[in-house]
Amino acid sequence: MEFVKNGGYENSEFWCDEGREFLRQSGVKHPPFWIQKNDGYSFRTLSKEIDMPLSWPVEVNNLEAMAFCRYKSKQDSKSYTLPSEAEYEAICAYVGVSGIQSELYANHNFDIASSVPVNINEFVSEDGDTIYDVVGNVWQHSRTPIRPFDGFKVHDAYDDFTTPTYDEKHALILGSSWASTGNLIMKKSRYAFRRHFYQHAGFRYVETDSKSEKKENIYESDELVSQYCDFQYGDEYFGVKHFSLSCVDTVIKHISSSKKVLDIGCATGRASFELAKYFDKVEGIDFSARFIGVGTKLKKDGYIAWKSKTEGDLTEEKKVTLDELGYRGLEDKVTFWQGDACNLKPNFTGYDLVLAKNLIDRLYEPKLFLQSIKKRINTGGILMLTSPYTWQEESTKKEFWIGGYEDSNGNPKNTIDGLTDILKDEFELLELNDIEFVIKETSRKFQHSIAQVSIWKKK
Repeated sequence: MEFVKNGGYENSEFWCDEGREFLRQSGVKHPPFWIQKNDGYSFRTLSKEIDMPLSWPVEVNNLEAMAFCRYKSKQDSKSYTLPSEAEYEAICAYVGVSGIQSELYANHNFDIASSVPVNINEFVSEDGDTIYDVVGNVWQHSRTPIRPFDGFKVHDAYDDFTTPTYDEKHALILGSSWASTGNLIMKKSRYAFRRHFYQHAGFRYVETDSKSEKKENIYESDELVSQYCDFQYGDEYFGVKHFSLSCVDTVIKHISSSKKVLDIGCATGRASFELAKYFDKVEGIDFSARFIGVGTKLKKDGYIAWKSKTEGDLTEEKKVTLDELGYRGLEDKVTFWQGDACNLKPNFTGYDLVLAKNLIDRLYEPKLFLQSIKKRINTGGILMLTSPYTWQEESTKKEFWIGGYEDSNGNPKNTIDGLTDILKDEFELLELNDIEFVIKETSRKFQHSIAQVSIWKKK
């Protein structure tokens, strides 16, 4: 209350750049559940308005919590901040919190559909010290961005749950709230949100001398992502041009309208940025949130870094910038989305070009993709397909292959024949060609492949 009454929301010195932008866009002057009255404030609960419960935790976002810490630090001439994840773990250990939190006496698991005063639920250490609401009542904001632990692996069935948050912009929330249940009250669960986002979350503050925490780039520790960064942004080998650049160079001569393009199966986004040289709007989509995270980072931060394998466990550091790539000033034309090529949302439509690089033989139902994508291309627009046609049942059930097999009469069915059968009524084949590409595995081992390129114009 003191922070609000003393103009904390109006004083920019207490807010970081992100916080000041939040204030500019939202115009907030107090926490979201407070209702300003002539004589002060009341409070909006889940079902009714009540007198301001000053003994309850205040529910704010991370930016507001950090602004208060800066205000309080100035008032007391101390260094207050939100706890880190490690400091919160130390608090839990001190009072014996471990395992499933639902076994603890705390305000969570919908026991009470509301916050309660902060001096009710005690957690007592072996020394007899009391800390209140170590878990429960409201989530607790932290200053720690969510980062992967050593040995982190993405589960194949849930590719896009945590990796999109490994951007240093999503801060962990700690503990649990009165509305938490199930996995949300497991001590080892980790959840993170953008700092402007509201939850049933409040905060405790700690006095600390720690000024920073180690930052880690998830893309440096993800071997597959690093390999694709090397493929799309690394060195060229054996005189073979970057595949993404060759694809764009090949198709651009067929373009008559350059308003909007879709780079479907964009991986780490190199072709998306290259297409921004020619198109007003570029949308890159990939099924892997890890891959599009690379393009998003390059767009927002102006650089990407990764580790390129040399041999065994040895790697070398690699880094490229927008300026070095020649994409500075083009980044605002490009957006990246996680999506399923066979089940795109309706808003992805109206394209003058759809580029699908080395995608068709990795889809679970390629014919469905082709039937859908042709409806999203403008009349006169271009569809470019590339693939080495390495059909495999791990990606596509054999019944859905559109080539690479013998028909019922024992005749070979090539993929280009299958593509023609699906597209010929609505598209004209403009060009059929080959493009080489090289993928580095180690300094002494490379994959050298040849993709067939077919370019189609919608009638």
